[in-house]
Amino acid sequence: MPSNDLEVLLRSRVPIVVVESRDEARVLKSLTGACAVLSSPPAAAIGSAPHASLARSALPLFQWTVTDGLKRLDVQLGPPLRMLAQPVDVLKHIRATTLAGAYALLDFHPYLSDPTIVRLLKDIAQDYDRCARTVVLIGYEIGIPHELEHLSARVVLALPDRNERRQLVEEVARQWMRANPRQPVRIDARALELLVENMSGLSAADTQRLARKAIYEHGAIQLSDVPMVMRAKYEMLNRGGVLRYEPDTAQLSDVGGLVNLKAWLQKRCAAFDGSAPELDAPKGVLLLGVQGCGKSLAARACAGIFHIPLLRLDCSALFDKYVGESERNLRESLASADVLAPCVLWIDEIEKGFAAGDSDGGATRRVLGAFLTWLAEKNTRVFVVATANDISALPPELVRKGRFDEIFFVDLPNVNTRTEILRIQAARRGIALDEGALALLARASEGFSGAEIEQAIVATLYSAHAKHSVPDAQLLRSEMAATRPLAVVMAESVAQLRAWARERTVPAD
Repeated sequence: MPSNDLEVLLRSRVPIVVVESRDEARVLKSLTGACAVLSSPPAAAIGSAPHASLARSALPLFQWTVTDGLKRLDVQLGPPLRMLAQPVDVLKHIRATTLAGAYALLDFHPYLSDPTIVRLLKDIAQDYDRCARTVVLIGYEIGIPHELEHLSARVVLALPDRNERRQLVEEVARQWMRANPRQPVRIDARALELLVENMSGLSAADTQRLARKAIYEHGAIQLSDVPMVMRAKYEMLNRGGVLRYEPDTAQLSDVGGLVNLKAWLQKRCAAFDGSAPELDAPKGVLLLGVQGCGKSLAARACAGIFHIPLLRLDCSALFDKYVGESERNLRESLASADVLAPCVLWIDEIEKGFAAGDSDGGATRRVLGAFLTWLAEKNTRVFVVATANDISALPPELVRKGRFDEIFFVDLPNVNTRTEILRIQAARRGIALDEGALALLARASEGFSGAEIEQAIVATLYSAHAKHSVPDAQLLRSEMAATRPLAVVMAESVAQLRAWARERTVPAD
């Protein structure tokens, strides 16, 4: 919110201005700047007669808090008037005064449900022509009563841009050097750029707080600070607990198979790394498939391929017993994802959160509508990866063309993919398998999912430990023979899912 936005509203004779922000100090600074501009000589008087410079349209600025009362900000007039600490008293004082000015009321929103408060604010607003008193309500969330809506205007606090964020970080570095004159800050140029980039969406106070955390810890700005900043930024923005920051992403080398999906993702890397700014950022993909075949790992790999953070949306935490709170939880979570962009937003088992149903008073449908609207209108670099096991539970409006860029089907791995999975998982756990053993085990694991192959290797380690022996291909083969994979236990439902996807989706492998 530049000060000139407030200046316009003050000049426009709006009696009540609402500013929603956690950054009180920055709002007050902008308001002080706006009032200072209004206190300068009028443009028509500049260059006129010598005495014209005395013609000033002064606009005094006052601040009120329930703890201190009312005080003047633009000039020093002594301590605050503590006898005006009560909301009713300060509003009666503003209504009675003949001194035009701006009156900033901090954290006034809890009192707006009182009919007396509403009436006093309405009296002040309707008496604006006699005395131009502008009431500025400043707080994080401010609900204006219907009686006052037509008398008020809202202003959004603009977050610091890239240049402002750089200046804030540099100011913190100067503070460090003043406190430690013999230890200049060691700055890695690349780390500084990434730090400034990843602080987008934060207030000035939060930007300085994170910069202090990075610099004051070791007197430097280095690449290792960037993940720390991302985690702290997530914690600041995700106060509702619906989003989870996933620090562990995957690389292409961690994923066996999924050749088509990998190639599709690699073609879109340029939209996220800044090398092709002319390209529109892709919306996302829906990964449908048999359980345990790597959909969750593929979601993690998306973040690794794009080299951006991974956020996980917890659908079970969205829903609230109060009407409207579920949609609000979703809107705030998606707004946080927009602020954290570029990022991957992973919605695991999306059918459990957006499945059609009529037993919840319409909450699911309203949440689904809010999500679809955001998906259609978003212009941030948020790549959505939704995974689903049961396509029949999803509403048609979610899976139609245009919602996601593509729908991939993650099927049971073929023999080549099983060989790759065995090689990755065995190497990760220190089991030596030659090419002949890999080929034999790949054939023996027909119908196994990737998760089932991994669990067979884990079981092999337990068995080897119990027998005080070295885990080998023979022991792994025995564990596989003792396993009944999901494709056998739930053969009918797996076959039905594979048949549905054969002509309707793109194979991931």
